Amino acid sequence: FDSIWLGDHLLYDLPDGSVRGPWEVWTSLAAIAAVTTRVELGPLVASIGFHEPTMLAKQAATVDAISGGGLIVNLGAGWNEREYRAFGFPFDQRVSRFEEAFGLIRRLLAGETVDYAGRFYDVVGGCIDPISRPGGPPLMVGSTAPRMLSITLPYVQSWNVWWSRFGNTVEGFAREAARVEELAQQAGRAPREVQATAAVYVQV
Repeated sequence: FDSIWLGDHLLYDLPDGSVRGPWEVWTSLAAIAAVTTRVELGPLVASIGFHEPTMLAKQAATVDAISGGGLIVNLGAGWNEREYRAFGFPFDQRVSRFEEAFGLIRRLLAGETVDYAGRFYDVVGGCIDPISRPGGPPLMVGSTAPRMLSITLPYVQSWNVWWSRFGNTVEGFAREAARVEELAQQAGRAPREVQATAAVYVQV
């Protein structure tokens, strides 16, 4: 494997009425980081709605250090309202919350000391110490929605799209990649500077 990715989910209701939930993502990534030496790893996708942004940045820096600089921080706003309600997290204004949180996370992981007073988060003298590497781990956005891209494309190194969003076909992904590439260049990025990635559904 070149990389290992874990979903950041809390529980699902299944059609037969049962409930299924994976292990917590950052703890699991730390365990993988401790027993691997080469692969990249990351959440696909870390939901900002499940984590305070300052603590998420601290967790990410820790996993990045354990992995020897192998973490890619893939961030999104989440989507499954059932999980939010079950764990007591607010589901409203998810993208607005994401916008504030993303700004805090990227600045903290880059080594900045942050003072911030916003609608959803307040931080006084926030910093990550120790930092895992100069500039912090690379950032990815797990969305191709227009507003999410407008928030993240000036800063991320890559983006990811879920298979059902592009029909799980080469042609569908090519269309999505062309659209996002145009938006990235409009955001001031150089051609092909932001890497296009996709989650592909494979049945064996």
